[in-house]
Formats: sequence, C-alpha cells, structure tokens
Amino acid sequence: MATATTPTAAPVNRVSRRRWFSEVGWRHVVGVVAVVYAAFPIVYVLSASLNPGGTLTGSNSLFSEVSGANFAELNGTYFWTWVRNTLFIGTVTAVGTVLMGAAAAYAFSRFRFTGRRVGLMSLLVIQMFPQILAFVAIFLLLLGLRNVVPVLGLNSQIALICVYLGGALGVNTFLMYGFFNTVPRELDEAAKIDGATHAQIYWTIILRLVAPILAVVGLLSFISSFSDFVIARVILQSEQNWTLAVGLYGWVSSLLEANWGLFAAGAVISALPVLLLFMFLQRYIVGGLTAGAVKG
Repeated sequence: MATATTPTAAPVNRVSRRRWFSEVGWRHVVGVVAVVYAAFPIVYVLSASLNPGGTLTGSNSLFSEVSGANFAELNGTYFWTWVRNTLFIGTVTAVGTVLMGAAAAYAFSRFRFTGRRVGLMSLLVIQMFPQILAFVAIFLLLLGLRNVVPVLGLNSQIALICVYLGGALGVNTFLMYGFFNTVPRELDEAAKIDGATHAQIYWTIILRLVAPILAVVGLLSFISSFSDFVIARVILQSEQNWTLAVGLYGWVSSLLEANWGLFAAGAVISALPVLLLFMFLQRYIVGGLTAGAVKG
C-alpha cells in the first residue's frame, strides 16, 4: 500500500533560507560590497603605476598597458631618500611615543601624587585640539630655535620627531592609562613582596601584560607620522630631507607637469612598510591580557 508524501520539505527549506539570509546572509552581502568598495582604489592605483602614459585618464581602462617603466624611473629621483627619511622618522616617533606614553600612563595609573587629577584632565582637554592647529606657532618656535640650537630648528628631522612626540603624548597617554588600570594591582603587590622595585615591576611585568595596547599605539603613531603632510611640509624645507608624503605631493602639485604614473608607483611602494608592520604586530593587537600574562 503506497503512502502519500506531504510536500513540507520545500516550504521548510525556503523558510530556513529566508531566515538564514535575514540573520546572517545580509552580512555577507554587506561584506562583499565593502571589500569591493575598498579594493577598487587600490586596484586603480596599481593599474596607474603600471601604465607608462603617466596620466590618470589613460588608466581608466584597468591594466590596458602593463610596464615597469614608472618603477624604474623612481631610481633617478629622491624617492629612496624620502623612503629612508620617512622610515627613520616614523620608527623613532613610534618607539619614543610608546616609551614616553607607557611611562606616563604607568605613573598616572599606579601612583597618587599632587596634580594627578589635573594632569589627567589636561590630557583629556589637550587631545581635543589637533596638532595641525598649532603649525604657525610650531614654525615660529623652530624658526627661533634654529639660531640657538640648529639641530632643533627648521629643516631638521630631529625637530620634526620632537614635534610628533609632543603632539602624540597626550592622547596616547590617556589611551594607555585606561589599559594600565585593567592590570590587577595584586601583581604589583606580589612582586614587591618578592623584593622587586618599581622599575623591575614596570619593565618585566607590566609592559608584558599591556603588549596589545603598546602595539596599537606604536602602529597608530607610525602611520600618523608616515602619512603626515602639513607639519612635515612646514618644517622640512630641503628636498633631501622630505618625507614620502611631501615628496610625492611635489610630483603632482603642478597640474602642467604632474606625473601621476610616477606618483602611483611611489604610492604602491610606500604602502608596503605600513602593511608589513601591521602584519607583524597583528598577533600582538589581537592578543588579550590573559595571553600576555601566560606568555610572560
């Protein structure tokens, strides 16, 4: 005797697909659109860098012409000098920001002293104003310092590093201060019972536990100094001392002599240091507080 089958599988399947799309599927659609939106400028710049025409309008047809002429032409410019200058300034700024910010955050987090609350509030207020607002005052200050201490005057990379460190100290100190507060004070007390000094606790215990925030601050500081244009253009005056942002802008600042192919080739190469640094620090950024304590 044959049994009749009920057609319930198809409606259930349609309902499950509809539910999957309403809960999860739409996120995949948004993700694909975001990836395409973010990747298209990168693909366009890469196509322009491989186009020997040197114009952006000639790159509208992606990869219509492929040549390494623009990259070879970089060797006849100051490009690699700008790369060295930018890496030096960015690295020193990132390391100095991490060391100075971590020391200040540790002091605010672990010690109680007169002016502590006022200092924290001052940092909170100062970080509301971007450093670019003070570029006129910075120019006049360095102009006067050049007559007294030339290494800290205009057209000095050391002076630019000092300006970056001063501008980044407030916001990064306040950012790391909140992370330092998440480290239990019982660790400090246990280390003191074992005879450890404040310096030993700071260098051997605390810094290992706050490695994620140190990586984030170092990466953000490197990127901000790497891509800064206004402050670097005001301070660095000779072409040999320029950074990548200033030098690449110089190639396209004149509309009649703009070489967008050379600019695109330099932009592709200049993106590699930031990408490599992010990939290197990624395991520290995604690492949590517990992971740092266990690895210590």
